[in-house]
Amino acid sequence: MGAQGQDLTINGTAVTLSVDGDTSLLSVLRDRMDLKGSRIGCTEGYCGACTVLVDGKPVQSCNTPVWSVAGKDVTTIEAAERHPVLSEVQKVFVDLQAAQCGYCTNGIMMTLAGLLGQSPRPDRAHILAHLDERHLCRCGVHVRVLKAIDQLLAQSGGATA
Repeated sequence: MGAQGQDLTINGTAVTLSVDGDTSLLSVLRDRMDLKGSRIGCTEGYCGACTVLVDGKPVQSCNTPVWSVAGKDVTTIEAAERHPVLSEVQKVFVDLQAAQCGYCTNGIMMTLAGLLGQSPRPDRAHILAHLDERHLCRCGVHVRVLKAIDQLLAQSGGATA
């Protein structure tokens, strides 16, 4: 399949890019849009370092073909200051120093923002199941991430137990 015009909305801005529809969203974000906050990890959708929000839902961008997000709203970590939930997640992570090497942190924050944004009263077990299924962290910052999750849940009225 040759390059085609792909109409996307990235961080609130409509763009048309001439790319093959099967190109990964991660490649488009990093290489064409110069948005480097979505990290290159496993490139198979297992580690979560590349997570973005698509219509408010966390999605691994490394295995998401760009054609599949045409007409949808893609949000990356670079839009944190304009996204109320993501902004709050980022603030709590900074306040609690819930990052060490930082490689997985953007993806974890994107997943948290998506889950918190989808549910008015989120549940800790549900969030932890999503993080366990979709994110890999090897630096040992888990305790601080759990503290950040608990603080975010307390702020939103969600269940922490």
